[in-house]
Amino acid sequence: MTTESPSEYQHLESLPTAQLLAAMNQLDRTVPQAVALALPQIEALVETTVARLRAGGRLFYIGAGTSGRLGVVDASECPPTFGVPAGVVVGLIAGGDTAIRQAVEGAEDDAAQAWRDLQAHRPTAQDVLVGIAASGRTPYVVGGLRAARAAGLATGCIVCNAGSAVAAAAEFPVEVITGPEFVTGSTRLKAGTAQKLVLNMITTATFIRLGHVLGNKMVDMQLSNDKLVERGRQMLMDELGVTAETAAALLARHGSVRAALAAS
Repeated sequence: MTTESPSEYQHLESLPTAQLLAAMNQLDRTVPQAVALALPQIEALVETTVARLRAGGRLFYIGAGTSGRLGVVDASECPPTFGVPAGVVVGLIAGGDTAIRQAVEGAEDDAAQAWRDLQAHRPTAQDVLVGIAASGRTPYVVGGLRAARAAGLATGCIVCNAGSAVAAAAEFPVEVITGPEFVTGSTRLKAGTAQKLVLNMITTATFIRLGHVLGNKMVDMQLSNDKLVERGRQMLMDELGVTAETAAALLARHGSVRAALAAS
């Protein structure tokens, strides 16, 4: 596995901070290039996800460790960003929610557990399951994808090694080959960055296609804090040419940017 290959840099403990940071930055620049090579695979997964969600399905992520945490983060950001219900995108991590904050040793080694975890959400053949695993060999992810595919779910994955068991188990694999890490085997670095970029693309492109963005604005975002209310006011000011006071009144009356625009 190239993610486990020795770092190109030696004697890291002897390098000054400036040199460490410059070297990491240099390596990080290769990640978007690796993601670009996988764009056709990402497109296929997004098209399938759009079709399934449009028909009433949901998007599930499964992963362990850093990969699982990234899936949970992406899923949790969809309701406030796009105004979709919390159950439309769901992130599951090996070891349960405890593993979001601290490692749960051995949780990723149970190949049957992901499918058991999914049962609480009553998965159907309309749903999509995306396995996230930098190594491409995590049993929790491989087993979950195999069970889901057998049950008729659309299956995708995000991996950072070529020819992996996870990719073989998925109908729509996304392989972003990021190569050796700065610290040998530490896939929370380049591989984690690549996975986050792909997750950004999957949900953002999906919900744009499903109509949750107007122009380039998050018109369905939840107005859950002062910053977002201010953003909503600014959107209305820009789109309607009204004052801040009028925009605030429209938001208060209609409860969302989209509803305020529709009523104006």
